[in-house]
Amino acid sequence: MRTIALEEHYATAAFMKGPGRQIQEQAQAARNNPQVAAGFATFLEQLCDLGDRRIADMDAAGIDVQVLSLTSPGAEQLDPVEAMALARDANDHVGDAVKRHPSRLAGFAALPTAAPEAAAAELERTVHAFGFKGALINGHIRGRYLDDQFFWPILERAEALHVPLYLHPTPPPQPVIMASYTGNFAPEVTAMLAAEAWGWHIETANHVLRLILSGAFDRYPRLQLVIGHLGKTLPFMLPRVDLALPPPVTTLERSMGDYLRGNVHYTFSGFNYTPAFLDLLLEVGADQIMFSTDYPYASMAKARAFLDQLPVSSADRERIAHGNAERLLRL
Repeated sequence: MRTIALEEHYATAAFMKGPGRQIQEQAQAARNNPQVAAGFATFLEQLCDLGDRRIADMDAAGIDVQVLSLTSPGAEQLDPVEAMALARDANDHVGDAVKRHPSRLAGFAALPTAAPEAAAAELERTVHAFGFKGALINGHIRGRYLDDQFFWPILERAEALHVPLYLHPTPPPQPVIMASYTGNFAPEVTAMLAAEAWGWHIETANHVLRLILSGAFDRYPRLQLVIGHLGKTLPFMLPRVDLALPPPVTTLERSMGDYLRGNVHYTFSGFNYTPAFLDLLLEVGADQIMFSTDYPYASMAKARAFLDQLPVSSADRERIAHGNAERLLRL
């Protein structure tokens, strides 16, 4: 069974010196703990390698294709000039890797989202020059979200190019962290609560809802969005959102559920949890679900094992493993 993984990350030297320096700082902070330091060293090697090691790891786990994306926080928190330089460098780097391994690697563009016209142009450049399959956007842009029409040149160009936008999490804006995630517990707990334990997922779910409610999918009805982590709590809340926000309230052309089932696709990205998967499957159907592993933050082997044991038909497993990605990304 062919497997196409859609949320697979990388970093460049320029990124590690800039937005990724926090990752380097965490590795440095762990240097006095040999076991943790060794784990960070392996992780950094995996994250920065786009050659033989990555391909070998894919072979060992039974992964045929990775669609690569610049790891969080991407270029979204940079000023426009810095973001343009970083995005172009990253995209050229991945473009070279895709040319070296065209049957194994594909790319999502990094975008200078703070400069929407430049971001739209960079998306088009990467699609034509490297055959990139879309773009990945790391959450809010310095506290601004894609429902702001300032960013809609990116949406318009993605629809025109027939490529999706992958909306990846990033930590909430600092005022939100202070208001919602800082409490009667340690700062380390706040950091985790605001990120992978909870905040990332709620932040992305809110971003998707804001984008729908803005009318973006009425303006760009063929635009497709992808989110990870089995839907960021949206599948569980979908019936309630549909009930509380009907078209007479939203003034949208369709119901909230129609957009969440027709314009949004969902991947695993490390959420190898059968009950959560079944909720997603029941709410949106197999045609909207795609495989991913969240490498190197999570195990490709565990993701592949989870895929193999899903309680679905063989036909649905094939759709999730590769068929839906082939259709959406024209792979």
